[in-house]
Amino acid sequence: MIKSMTGFGRSEKVNDERKIVIELKAVNHRYCDMNVKLPKKLNSFEASIRTLLKDYIQRGKVDIFITYEDYTRSNVCVKYNKDIAAEYVEYMRAMRDEFGLEDDIKTSVVARCPEVFTLEEQTKDTDEIWDYLRVAIEEAAKMFVESRIKEGEHLKMDLLGKLDHMLEMVEFIEQKSPEIIAAYKDNLTEKVKEMLANTSIDDNRIAMEVVLYSDKVCVDEELVRLRSHIKQTRDILVEGGAVGRKLDFIVQEMNREANTILSKSNSLEISDTGIELKTEIEKIREQIQNIE
Repeated sequence: MIKSMTGFGRSEKVNDERKIVIELKAVNHRYCDMNVKLPKKLNSFEASIRTLLKDYIQRGKVDIFITYEDYTRSNVCVKYNKDIAAEYVEYMRAMRDEFGLEDDIKTSVVARCPEVFTLEEQTKDTDEIWDYLRVAIEEAAKMFVESRIKEGEHLKMDLLGKLDHMLEMVEFIEQKSPEIIAAYKDNLTEKVKEMLANTSIDDNRIAMEVVLYSDKVCVDEELVRLRSHIKQTRDILVEGGAVGRKLDFIVQEMNREANTILSKSNSLEISDTGIELKTEIEKIREQIQNIE
């Protein structure tokens, strides 16, 4: 199946202890570029998150947004820093003795000093949190992939239609090319007759000129290669997978053949068709940029 590089996926998991929300958004990119935005308390899981998502994403610029809420009250506790309190008391007594101050050191005074009491977050079971987080990420990733597949099918059908149109133009040029050579031979013969009047015409010389002209304007090889590229592109689209880069290379080859056809053309009809062919190839190239 064909996947688009644009996609969206979301997952939300809630229980009595915590809530996790995962959102994935992606746009076109030449490589796989993941930007993970998550709370500080989940930073240790970033490498695991990237590794997990590589199973679902091969190309594209992907933004991963993760929010986490902890509903438990037992995760924070008060910590008494005895050593810091002792230092405050020691310095207060030193100030008392040095400056002859009244001894009014009280518990309430020391307790208000910075860092004597602090709030400390209790360590959570990281395996438990990761299991919960992993399930949420996988749910969002599956939804994300489904949205890419759906969009990819639309791209595939559009590209197959454009390839059919290209094939019609190739067939038109194939039909017109012999007619152009025949018309050139007739025109050349008439011009020679006019120039020579009653003098006999050397048919061999006429035939040689026609052969030389045919070599200059012949696009048989280009059309054969173009047909091959069209068939190869169709086969790749039907086969599916991460084929964006491969298709991009083939389209470059298509464009090269179309340019050669235009450069050899001495016919307005073939030139117009060649220009239309290049336009269709450019449309295909733009669409391929959206394929993973």
